[in-house]
Amino acid sequence: MAVKGNSGDNRTRSSVSLFIVVGLCGFFYILGAWQRSGFGKGDSIALQVTRQTDCSIIPNLSFETHHSGQAGATVDDSEIEAKVFQPCPAKYIDYTPCQDNKRAMKLPRENMMYRERHCPTEKQKLHCLIPAPKGYVTPFPWPKSRDYVPYANAPYKSLTVEKAIQNWIQYEGNVFKFPGGGTQFPQGADAYIDQLASVIPIENGTIRTALDTGCGVASWGAYLWKRNVIAMSFAPRDNHQAQVQFALERGVPAVIGVLGTIKLPYPSRAFDMAHCSRCLIPWGENDGMYMMEVDRVLRPGGYWVLSGPPINWKNNYESWKRPREELQEEQRKIEDIAKQLCWEKKYEKGEIAIWRKGLNADSCPGRDDSQVTMCETTTNADDVWYEKMEACVTPFPEAKVPDEAIEEELKVFPDRLNAIPPRVSSGSVRGVSVETYMEDNKLWKKHVNAYKKIIPIIDSGRYRNIMDMNAGLGSFAAAIESPKLWVMNVVPTIFDKNTLGVIYERGLIGIYHDWCEAFSTYPRTYDLIHGYGIFSLYKNKCDIEDILLEMDRILRPEGTVIFRDDVDVLIKVKKFVTGMRWNAKMIDHEDGPLVTEKVLVAVKQYWVVDENNSTSL
Repeated sequence: MAVKGNSGDNRTRSSVSLFIVVGLCGFFYILGAWQRSGFGKGDSIALQVTRQTDCSIIPNLSFETHHSGQAGATVDDSEIEAKVFQPCPAKYIDYTPCQDNKRAMKLPRENMMYRERHCPTEKQKLHCLIPAPKGYVTPFPWPKSRDYVPYANAPYKSLTVEKAIQNWIQYEGNVFKFPGGGTQFPQGADAYIDQLASVIPIENGTIRTALDTGCGVASWGAYLWKRNVIAMSFAPRDNHQAQVQFALERGVPAVIGVLGTIKLPYPSRAFDMAHCSRCLIPWGENDGMYMMEVDRVLRPGGYWVLSGPPINWKNNYESWKRPREELQEEQRKIEDIAKQLCWEKKYEKGEIAIWRKGLNADSCPGRDDSQVTMCETTTNADDVWYEKMEACVTPFPEAKVPDEAIEEELKVFPDRLNAIPPRVSSGSVRGVSVETYMEDNKLWKKHVNAYKKIIPIIDSGRYRNIMDMNAGLGSFAAAIESPKLWVMNVVPTIFDKNTLGVIYERGLIGIYHDWCEAFSTYPRTYDLIHGYGIFSLYKNKCDIEDILLEMDRILRPEGTVIFRDDVDVLIKVKKFVTGMRWNAKMIDHEDGPLVTEKVLVAVKQYWVVDENNSTSL
C-alpha cells in the first residue's frame, strides 16, 4: 500500500495500520499450519499468506499456535496509545470470580448455597490479566483431546489418587490420560452408553441434547459425542480440583454449576435426556425440588437416567456403607416424586434406572393433582436467572386444540438444525416469525462464509471450544456446525427476546448469562469467541473494560476473537485490546466499506507465568 512521504515520493509501508479498514480489496486469506503434538516440541511456525491483492494482507495477525513463549506478531507503531493492563499475580491462574472458594467458605452450606454463583463487587473485581501456568500448551485436537490432557494446563493430581480405582483419570509423564471410566461405569463409558441405548433411542438422532448433573470429568458427555449427542455437563467447584477444567481441556462442553437454591440457567423443555451417575444430589429431599427442576428443563417425552445409590440398594447397602432403611426410604421418595411428575419407569437393572417424562398433561391420568403443587401459570418457566428454585411442577404448555400433542414433533438431528423450530412456528417467541428465522439463517451463513475466508482454519480442528456471546437464534452455531467443534450459545439476560429455547430445539446447546458478571468457567477454556453486537447491547449497562477482561480470562493463549459491531464501538474496543496483549485488525463488512457494521478480528498473544512467579511474554 503506497503512501506519500514528506518528500513527495511514494513509499511502501512495511505493515498496515491497525486502524485501516481493508475490506475495499475483498477479504483476506490466511492459511497456516497448526501445532500437531500438543506440546510445542519441534512445531514449525508455518504461516502462508495467499495474496489476492496487495491490500488484502493482514501482515501482523497470526492464527497459529506457538509454544516458545513468543507471540509471533507485533502491534503497528501507529496505534493510538492505549491503557496497558498488567498481569495478575501467579496465584490467580485458575481464578473463577463467581465461584471463588475463599468467598464460598464464608457462605451458608444449606442446599449447596455456598457452591452457587456469588460474584465479586465492583471494588473486588480484578483489573488485570489472568496468566497461564508455566508450560501451558494448546490442547490436543479432537478426538485425541478426549483421552489426553497436557499436565501443564491443569497441574492437579488429586483426582488421580481419589479416583485411582474408578478408571477416571491417570497421570502418565507429562499428560493426564482419561480411560473413559467412571464410578458407575468401570467397564468404560461406551459400554455404559450401550446399556442406556437399549432403552433410549440414542443412535438415531432422536436424542440430541443431554444434561449431565454432577458430571465429574465429563466422560459420559465425551463418549456421547461420537453418537451425535451433545451433553451440557456441570459440576461444582469443590474439593475435587479441576473437574470442569479437565472436561473443557478435553473439549467437552461443561460449566461450573450446582443444583442448589436457584434455577438452572437453561430454558424449559430444553434437553432430550438428563443424567445423574452417582452425582450425590439428594433427589428426594426438599419435597422433590431438584427432580422438579430437572422436569422443567426436560423435553416432553425426554428421559431421566439415575445410576448409583439408591438404585439396587438391596444388594449394595453394605458396600455403600449405608443403612438399608435409609436407602429404601430414599428410593421410595424418588419413585413417589417421579409419579407426581408423570414420569414412567422404563427400566431398572443393576444400578441403573430410567424414567420417561410424559408427552402431555393427558399422559398422566392417574395423578392426584390435589397432592401436587403446580407452578403458577403466570410465571415464565424460562425466566430463571437468579430465580429461586421452587418445589412445584412446571405445567405442560397448553395445547392449541383439545387432544393435540403439546409440541410439534421435533425432527431427528441433524434435520432439526435448520428445520423450523416449534417455538418459532407456534409464535411463542415475541418478534420471531418463520420468515425472520429463515432470514437469520441465511444471513449467518453469509457471515460465516466470510469468516472462513478470513480464517480458513476455522473448521480444521484448531478450534474446538467455541463461544457465541450473543447467540440470538443460534444461526452462527448452525452455520459453523461440524463434528470437530461445538458452540456454547449464550443468550444475554438483557436481550429483548428469549431465544434459548429455540437454540435447543435446533439441537444446539447454550446458557443464559449476564456479561456484566464473570462466566461460570475456568480460565483458558475457549479457543474462539464470537461477539456480535455485544458492546452495543451492554452500552450504559457495564464497562467495556470488564467485559473484555472476562473474555481474556476465558480465552486460551493464541485463541481468536471475532467481534461484529458498529465501527465506532469497535474502534473503542480495539484501543482496549491493544493494551491486553491482543493483536487486532479491523475488516470491512462483506457488503463493502459503506456499511457501518465492521468486523474486528483479534488473536491473544502467548504468555505465561515464569519461574519467579511473575509473568513473561
